[in-house]
Amino acid sequence: MTRLPAAEWQDRPGLHRIVAALTADGGAVRVVGGAVRDTLLGLAVSDIDLATPLLPHEVVRRLEAADVKVIPTGIAHGTVTAIASGDHHEITTLRRDVETDGRRATVAFADDWCEDAARRDFTINALYADPADWQVDDYFGGLADLDAGCIRFIGDAATRIAEDHLRILRFYRFAARFGRGELDAASHAAVVAARHSLKSLSRERIADELTKILALPDPRAIVGQMADDGIFAVMLPELDPGFAAALDRLHGNEDAAGVAPAPLRRLAALLPANAAVAEQVASRLRLSTRQRKHLAALAAYRSDTARPPRQLAHAIGIDAARDVHLLAGNPASATAATEALAGWDVPALPLKGGDLVARGIAAGPEVARILKAVEAEWVTEDFPDAARVAEIADQKIGRTSD
Repeated sequence: MTRLPAAEWQDRPGLHRIVAALTADGGAVRVVGGAVRDTLLGLAVSDIDLATPLLPHEVVRRLEAADVKVIPTGIAHGTVTAIASGDHHEITTLRRDVETDGRRATVAFADDWCEDAARRDFTINALYADPADWQVDDYFGGLADLDAGCIRFIGDAATRIAEDHLRILRFYRFAARFGRGELDAASHAAVVAARHSLKSLSRERIADELTKILALPDPRAIVGQMADDGIFAVMLPELDPGFAAALDRLHGNEDAAGVAPAPLRRLAALLPANAAVAEQVASRLRLSTRQRKHLAALAAYRSDTARPPRQLAHAIGIDAARDVHLLAGNPASATAATEALAGWDVPALPLKGGDLVARGIAAGPEVARILKAVEAEWVTEDFPDAARVAEIADQKIGRTSD
């Protein structure tokens, strides 16, 4: 018999209120999935999800009677969000799949814990803990797989993938996070065989899962495995042949500079230094306008590491300038650039067109030309103060009047 070790989250008042409401009068509830898995591994727990055989309307009734706020986030599929003592918990009625198409499932509610576990993806995610005594229920060998660092689909791997094609990418992400040693042979073969089904997924779901992979502390090995398996050929054909070296360099620079991982920066390392390609990828993955501009800037200015970081930041922004140096520099230069930009804001030129007009320049194109010339020298001199800018302006005006 396995019980969860004691953890801070088990004593949260909001969780106790929810459990008390759902277990009254013969009801049942268990903590399921990541909270159980991560507690067993000694990792921090962020989301505490609950499962219950109670039907959704009964879950809502009980919680509201206990003065717990309920949001029907996915009530058609049996999921509501309960807010108690400031904590949010998803509560889902036990389910079984009726029909799936690889993108979404039609479900029926169930009252059998094993049947609910059977529809989950990996054995290590199908672990349930009873809050009455924190005993862990394991229906498919998840505890042994967790100990072995084995990421394995529940039942037939091809069937699990056919239910939701995103599980292909989830397999690689979970293998990188929790796996040790060789990949489970049957699961690995199934994701490789099904890789072309990724084309059926929405671009947003692809982008979300790819972002999670690239946000891992060190995604290099799993990214290399995905490339070898032909995963990127399906979902990111723009993958640069030199991506492995670029990702190695970036990872080393991030470590040296003490910079946290950034998925967009790591995505840039996978792509060629071509702004048009970056724009194409950003558009296909439905990235935000800000993300698209950032990715394009990293591609366009990748070779601009000789420019002092603050000068580069004036052109493309502080975050982009730092990322360019992390992508294309060496540990020393990347660290220096990071330090030069930390806590610094790109200043505004302390000179306006009106200042030039006051100096006798007629309003019009000449004002714009002189302003541009003054700004260029101001940047080159590392953004001196207003007094120096006034001197530069006088010099430029003097030259134009010769």
